[in-house]
Amino acid sequence: MDLLETFMAQYAKEFDYYDQVARLAARKVEAGLQSEGVRAIVTSRAKTIVRLKDKLMKRNARNPYSSIDEIYEGIADLAGVRVALYFPAEREKVGNLVLRLFECQLIRDFPVGSESSDRRFSGYSATHYRVRLRASELDESERRYATANIEIQVASVLMHAWSEVEHDLVYKPFEGQLSEQEYSLLDQLNGLVLAGEISLEQLQRAGEVRVAESDRPFSNHYELAAHLLSSASEISPNEITDQGMGRVDLLFALINRLGLRTPNDLKPYLLSIHGDLEKRPLSDQIIDSVLGEDESRYDTYREVRKNFEGLSDGVSDKDKIYFDSGMFLGKWAQLERLMHDLIPSKNGIMAPAATVGKLLSEGIVDLDTYMEIDRLRRFRNVVVHGLEIPSDVRIGDLTKRIEAMISKLEELG
Repeated sequence: MDLLETFMAQYAKEFDYYDQVARLAARKVEAGLQSEGVRAIVTSRAKTIVRLKDKLMKRNARNPYSSIDEIYEGIADLAGVRVALYFPAEREKVGNLVLRLFECQLIRDFPVGSESSDRRFSGYSATHYRVRLRASELDESERRYATANIEIQVASVLMHAWSEVEHDLVYKPFEGQLSEQEYSLLDQLNGLVLAGEISLEQLQRAGEVRVAESDRPFSNHYELAAHLLSSASEISPNEITDQGMGRVDLLFALINRLGLRTPNDLKPYLLSIHGDLEKRPLSDQIIDSVLGEDESRYDTYREVRKNFEGLSDGVSDKDKIYFDSGMFLGKWAQLERLMHDLIPSKNGIMAPAATVGKLLSEGIVDLDTYMEIDRLRRFRNVVVHGLEIPSDVRIGDLTKRIEAMISKLEELG
């Protein structure tokens, strides 16, 4: 048995492994896109045995492999995920999401260069990411998947369709070499696809204009995401892109419960983070501003979160943390209201970070008090936004520290 046959026999046994790796990665990407309000079709697959064998035989004929490891290293897409975007302009946004979710090994942008001097158009336009799952984020039974390479291909719906046609006709010509006319027609189709992508970008901008009407309610969290990105880009577009939009779906559910359904309703909360953009997802910061205006909204937010996460009324560890977190947030809401009362009302709506900073800058609290409140605020962010609570943290102890801080600030009032 030669090297290729040995590899193919081994891959046939590992096919289900790579298929599961691809599924896990696709679910991760799809959940991220859904929560951030990005419209896309996400698919996954393990490379088929027939196609892999054909690819290896062609490569081996040009440059013979010397080992099994060399073959594994050279095939990036044994596990593959495809992200087909409705709107091509969101490619960079998806790329930043991929970099946050996975361990990235390599990024390749296409087109690299003209593959043929006869082409009038640029050809395949996409970004490929070679990544791995993070072992720390996998269950014990899934840790073995963290060593597999995964290729995530990000392009528009139209470009993916054209790529499939070209790939099957040009690189896998089962009926002989293509004629000059067929190459010309493929090039012509590529031009139509590029024109179609421009139309999709114009369609996206038209939708943003429609959604931005001040008294028109958001229909879904995709519209909300488009509005937030468009409105907040003036604050700090690079930081927003890098940190992501966060749980736009959760924000949408919250503002619907509170009756804040239009761009005009949200405007004060967007303005409240102007010039004070922390390196956190934009949705998280808007949620903070919404909750900070009225302490009773914390209860509403917890109900929304509970519905999203499917928590029960039982006594599991997760539900115990939910109960303790509720006690913590109840006390934090009291502390936040007290801080607002200590600051002149002319400041309007303020996010928690700005509120704590204002206490110090106005000379209302000393540095030690400020640092203690800020530590509590950072843990409050962990609780509110569903981040993982460190195992060594006792929520009850932190709740008592808030109670002590409330007593201290009440003396100042």
